[in-house]
Amino acid sequence: MLIDQMRQSYTLHGLSEQELDPDPLVQFRIWFEQANADGKPDWLETNAMTLSTADRQGFVTSRVVLLKGIEQESFLFFTNYRSEKARQIAENPQVALCFQWPHLQRQVRICGTAAPTSRATSVAYFCSRPLGSRYGAILSSQSEPISGREELEQRLRETEQKYAGQDDVPCPEHWGGYAVTPVSIEFWQGRENRLHDRLDYRRSEGQWEVVRLSP
Repeated sequence: MLIDQMRQSYTLHGLSEQELDPDPLVQFRIWFEQANADGKPDWLETNAMTLSTADRQGFVTSRVVLLKGIEQESFLFFTNYRSEKARQIAENPQVALCFQWPHLQRQVRICGTAAPTSRATSVAYFCSRPLGSRYGAILSSQSEPISGREELEQRLRETEQKYAGQDDVPCPEHWGGYAVTPVSIEFWQGRENRLHDRLDYRRSEGQWEVVRLSP
């Protein structure tokens, strides 16, 4: 099939202002629960979100990370503080998140400011991870060049030997969380003829207002 002929018709749902909760975080949870309801494809990670960051020169980088919580009106994710994304956030904390739930023909777009979580929050989540994931956080110099896969495997063997028999593997100082506090959250529902419903919550003087955007 030719790429320019690939298309889907969006007919599952509509979205009206009357359906929305006044609080966009509540509305997000409603959609997130619906995205995880019966009928969700097994392969789909509904907490996967595209995170876009930019450096001080304005170059933008995007990658998929996993949402790991919503606390105090912020979206949480965790990473290596020496990674490219962390370096860019240090230079420019303005970020964007995007969730796509194709089985519902929906997207949620979030613009906001990222800030490191508390050390206690980072450690608590780190300790909840599978042991192999904790080893990976310790041994990986994220975003840095390496000689090959063999180097990673060797580091893993060394890390497993170092912490053999230990369950309380310590959270490294260079690893932790970020909280993204939104200034806008757009709920996008696919519609026929590309006349999609786009309802955007915008923060104004401490209150949320909803604006309908043209598709």
